[in-house]
Parts: sequence; structure tokens; C-alpha cells
Amino acid sequence: MEILVSRTVNSFQSPKKSLGSLNASVVARLISAAADVALVVDKSGIVKDIAVGSEDLVNAGFGEWIGVSWVDTVTPESRHKIEELLREAALKVPTRWREVNHTAPGGDLVPVRYSVIQIRPDGRVVAFGRDLRALASLQQQLVDAQLSIERDYARLRQSELRYRLLFQIASEAIVIADAWSGRITEVNPAAQTLIGESSKKLTAQTLADLVDPADAAALQDLLATVRSTGVGDNVVVRLAGLDRRFTFSSSFFRQGASAFILARIAPVDPDVCECMPGKTGTLDRILERLPEGFVMTDADGRVISANTAFLDLAQLSNPEQAQGHALENWLGRSGVDMNVLMANLREHGSVRGFPTIVNGAYGSLEDVEVSAVSVPNGQQPCFGFVIRSSATRAAQQKAARPANLARSVDQLTELVGRVSLKDLVRESSDLIEKLCIEAALELTGDNRASAAEMLGLSRQSLYVKLRRYGLGDLQPEGSGE
Repeated sequence: MEILVSRTVNSFQSPKKSLGSLNASVVARLISAAADVALVVDKSGIVKDIAVGSEDLVNAGFGEWIGVSWVDTVTPESRHKIEELLREAALKVPTRWREVNHTAPGGDLVPVRYSVIQIRPDGRVVAFGRDLRALASLQQQLVDAQLSIERDYARLRQSELRYRLLFQIASEAIVIADAWSGRITEVNPAAQTLIGESSKKLTAQTLADLVDPADAAALQDLLATVRSTGVGDNVVVRLAGLDRRFTFSSSFFRQGASAFILARIAPVDPDVCECMPGKTGTLDRILERLPEGFVMTDADGRVISANTAFLDLAQLSNPEQAQGHALENWLGRSGVDMNVLMANLREHGSVRGFPTIVNGAYGSLEDVEVSAVSVPNGQQPCFGFVIRSSATRAAQQKAARPANLARSVDQLTELVGRVSLKDLVRESSDLIEKLCIEAALELTGDNRASAAEMLGLSRQSLYVKLRRYGLGDLQPEGSGE
């Protein structure tokens, strides 16, 4: 029997000498051994014979295809692959392996990989099939493992997010440092406010650098105890640069191959701490209930505390969203106002009636007036800001001028930073044009013909501008005479 091989990758060098003359039964056994399923298909695509090497494939209905069109045994999306295999075999060009899906009686899909060889001049071909269910099972296990890893990673990210949120909004000062070197790795906003340093500066220091040198030995003893036992008694220390006592407590924990110390710092007598959130005195209750916004910041302009009125202006839900952040995130136009305000505070000690705006967290803009004072001589230098909404006054001024026209140069200058220069120039041009028309009418005794000549306008152009600005009697001269 002559076999027409349509693809030659690496053939036998001497097939007749090596294999001799093989009869059809030997060839059939070779084909059956080489494939999980082998089909003999005529040129019209009808299965003439089949050899199945697996009982599972027999149970899946593979042995019942004799006399059935090959394309009818596969799913609709695989039909074109069978057609391409038969077409390539008929053209005697190399055929590629193609993966198709067969439908088992129970509805399950059986993936098989086929290659086709033409064996007779009349177009009859042999299709060699390899069962891919084991490979598909491995691929599914890989996909399941990947999905499991992604779910675990998502849970880890959510846990880290919750930790970060709690760490940031905690009112207690918390510092995390390497257990052996003592170098600070993380600090929360409350710790930055208490110590009076930024996170960048603090992470370049060690825990020993935070305390007064006189209390360094007590702190080192505490850290040594924590490293060996995991817990330690609280010690009272003074922070460097602050003449007050603080309770220093710490805990030991591991993260992977690294070990860390979590330190908590709290004032021994928090009621007398100046410029710190969490006070409970009468003055604090008054400031909290003040109908005007009140904000206290450190020397760098970072918020220490804010009352409810300011939170409403800034569209914040709780004070923790503001604490530790720069006030210029909400107050002022593009950072310019805060620079001017802080410079005046440092030079003069107080500012009154400073006009600016509050930028809400959700995009709102509120016109405000700010009065501020500097407290440079406290235990921690700080600034206090009283922020009063000026929306009512601005609305009254806007309603008082017709057609939204600014009535004074002062009102135009107040618009700087709130509207674009192009709009300011147009507003200024309208103001100048209206003032000139009013002056011309006054000089000519309300004679519009003379006023038009004085202004270099036609009478019709003057009438248009009179209507635009709502000036004088809008009827042309002589219409009622």
C-alpha cells in the first residue's frame, strides 16, 4: 500500500530497508499504537473506519462514528478546523496540528488534537488524534491555582488597606522601628504632630533620637526587654526638644524574616498639652461648636485639629481626614494665598479679614474671609485660623450690579484668581465702556446725538450699547415728539 506523506519534518532514511514490506494489518496496528484515536476518512469527509485506544473514548461515543461525517462529530466552533485539515490534506501540503472539541453523550466536551495524512490517491486520509483531557485538566488546575493566588492577594491587599487606614486615623502617636537597629520605618500623622517633624525626617532617625538624652538609658532598657520577651513595661520619658513627660510603650512583632517594634507615645497629662488634638477643656468645646470654621496647624501649616464648621466647608466627614495634611489642600487659590497668609503671620503675628476661598473635597468653591494668629512661644509653635464664609455678602454685591457687570475696580481685583484673565479683560472693557457712555451723556445733557458724536459712534451703535447697559430712555430721540 502506497502512503502519500504530506509533510516531511524528518523522515526515515531507508524506509524499505528498515521496515520492509508491511501489510495492512501491521500498518493498522502501527497507526493504532501511534494515536489515541485514528480515523480513516474518504475525500467527502465520511468516516470509513476508526481505531480507539482508550476505553474512556469508547464510552464517549468515539466508536460509533463509522458512516458519519467527521465535521458532524465536533462542536460548531471546531467545524472549520476539520474542513481546513481535509483541504490541506487534499492539496498535499503540510498540515498543522489542530485542536477540536467533540461532544460526548452526556454533554461533556472531549478535546482532541488532530493531524491528517493522505494515504491513497483517491483522497482517502488518516487522521491521528491525541486525547487532550489530561492536559486540559492540568491547565484547569493551573487556572484554579492562579485564581486562588489572586483571591489571596486581594484579601492581603484589603487587609493592608485596613491596617493603613487604622494606622493613619489613629489619634494615638504610633512609631514603627526595626527591632535591632532601632531605625524608624513608619510614623502616623498623630506622631508627626506630637513630635513636630515630617515623616521624611523621622524615618532618618532612631527611637533613641526621639527622647531626651537623660532618658535614653531607660528607653534602651525597655527596648532590650521587648526584644527578649516580646513585651515590656511602660516608661515615662521626655521627648527631645519638649519639656513634657510622655508614656512610651512598645510591642514586638515579626513580618517575614524581619522583626519590628511598635511604639506608642502618649502625653502623661494630655489636658495641658498645647496645640494637640484630643483636648477636653471648656475652650475646646467652645471652638468645636463655633459656627465659623476654626483650624489649628503646626509651624509647617499642617492641620492639628479642625472644628465641625471647617469640615463642612471643606466637605470632609471626620477630623482625621484633615489631621496631618497641609491646610493649603483646602484653603487658598493655587497655593498663592497660603504663602501670602503664612508670610504675614510670621512677620506680623496676626492677619484679619484676608479674602480667599475654600476648595471642597468634592470640587465646591466657597468664598471666605480668614483671620489668623501665630502662637510661636508655646510648647509647640502653632497657628490658629478662623474661617468665615462670605457667600452672603458676595451674593448681595452680585445682585446689586446689573447684567453681572462689576461696578468698581475693587470688585474687579477681587476676581483675580477666581476667573481667567480673558474674562477679567472682557469685564474691564465693559466697565470702561459703560463709564464712558455715562460720562458722555452727562456732559451733553443726555443728548444722545451729541454723545454719539463725542464717542465716535453712530447713533444706532449708541442705542445698542444703551440697551445693553440699561442706560437712559431706550426710545430713539424724536420718536415721542
